[in-house]
Amino acid sequence: MKKIFYSLVIFLFFISGCSILEETNNTLNYVTETTEYFNELNNFAEETSTLISGKSTNNELQTELESKLTSLEETIKEYNTIEVPSIAEGIHQDITNKNEQLIEIINETQQNGEVAIDQFKESEIYQTIENLTSLKDQLEQLGVE
Repeated sequence: MKKIFYSLVIFLFFISGCSILEETNNTLNYVTETTEYFNELNNFAEETSTLISGKSTNNELQTELESKLTSLEETIKEYNTIEVPSIAEGIHQDITNKNEQLIEIINETQQNGEVAIDQFKESEIYQTIENLTSLKDQLEQLGVE
């Protein structure tokens, strides 16, 4: 009887340990994916800022911006579907809310399927990206960054 009891206790400890390990791995994966996402947002901001201040023609600028905005929109939508560990549900909700703002800005800067360069320059896309990436501090508080 004691052997069965001890075996049961060991089995229960093993199962609970596996779920803790799995949750830790999920959190690590989430932090890694979110950090990569923030890096992509920063790269977009740097590249488009340089592009806008460069001496390219309006046609070249428009084509390049359209490409970058389309890519950014796909990245945002892809990020919104990642698996979120329970410990990160709050921060992920904040990120997806700001992602929706970014998608709205992207849509507002396009007219008839083309980027309105002046509207893009006047948009709040850079401020929204900065607000999003400022959440990195909260991400680091998950204790794994």
